Amino acid sequence: MQNLDELQAWCALWRMPRIGAKRFQKILDAFGEPKAFFCASSTDKKRAGTTISPSDITNAFHDAETDIDWLQKNANAHILTLASPEYPALLRTIADPPPLLFIRGDIEYLNAPQLAIVGSRSPSHEGIDNAHAFAAFLAKQGLVITSGLATGIDGAAHQGALEQGQTIAVMGTGPDRIYPAKHHDLAHQITDAGCVVTELPVGTPVLPQAFPRRNRIISGLTLGTLVIEASLKSGSLITAQTALEQGREVFAIPGSIHNPLARGCNHLIRKGGKLVETANDIFEELQAQLLTFVESQKSDTLEKVNIDLAHHPIDTPPRFADLPASVTDDPEKSALWQALTFEPQPVDLIAKRSGLPAGQVSSILLILELDGHVTKQAGGRYQKKTH
Repeated sequence: MQNLDELQAWCALWRMPRIGAKRFQKILDAFGEPKAFFCASSTDKKRAGTTISPSDITNAFHDAETDIDWLQKNANAHILTLASPEYPALLRTIADPPPLLFIRGDIEYLNAPQLAIVGSRSPSHEGIDNAHAFAAFLAKQGLVITSGLATGIDGAAHQGALEQGQTIAVMGTGPDRIYPAKHHDLAHQITDAGCVVTELPVGTPVLPQAFPRRNRIISGLTLGTLVIEASLKSGSLITAQTALEQGREVFAIPGSIHNPLARGCNHLIRKGGKLVETANDIFEELQAQLLTFVESQKSDTLEKVNIDLAHHPIDTPPRFADLPASVTDDPEKSALWQALTFEPQPVDLIAKRSGLPAGQVSSILLILELDGHVTKQAGGRYQKKTH
């Protein structure tokens, strides 16, 4: 374990005004470690391109005591620095790796093979089902699922992964603050089956500018990023773009050209992202990286993730529902079923496409919904249900 005085110096430098990841790295290049930087003369600091006031140093060291106190008082709490041997190897290779990581949970999963799953905060039911199903299946195969703890796709991915394996949540707040608050229990579940990680010091509140920075950690920890439902201005596209810049794989599930939540995914596919219909599409692209990982990583990490490259499936969930048997023998139900899609549609459009009266369409939709074949969305729209 790192000496607490040295660790406090790392925390203090990270809390200094106008010290970001890149400037922090320049200081390390010049002085070797934060403690040496603080002990250097003002002339040497200026020569290295950094000028800081004595009061800023005093305040930073005082605030850093909060980080050390958090570390000592919380079970499964860790602070990793770039000098820590446990610092995640993949993350270390990005252009601006976080100088510090504040973690609750098992830090060994940070060096396990990971796939990021991200997407809309306001997804469709189909998007939720896809995120949950892909995360559960991939986690069962040994991949750690990494996401951002946000509502919507992120939360569904974490929950799916928890059912079958491990997951990592990357936060845009301090390690003592869970955002959104509704995911407080989920975050604690994740610390028992993975870990929750952030680069931000203890006490850091919700800051909008922190979340784009958070996204580079999500992509930086992982072999690739799967995007499930995203608008063209979605933060998920920032994560995907960052993944491309980091030389990682990008995957996207396509959708209807009429669905705003599919436009981001379709855009990624046009720009070279891998179109994904089954988990096998992901394994095909990651096979080489996973083999390299298996050959290079320590046996204790592999025992934890239990990854098996020899048995990845050809056809994997989620799979879409076929025509229900209860519908086959009824020509009106069959016509309505053919008019439905996996994208939400209003009743009047379904009626127009099926050729049935609107009242009859509503009755049949209710029956199909009760039978579990149709899902009702906001605004009275209906879509086929995935299984």
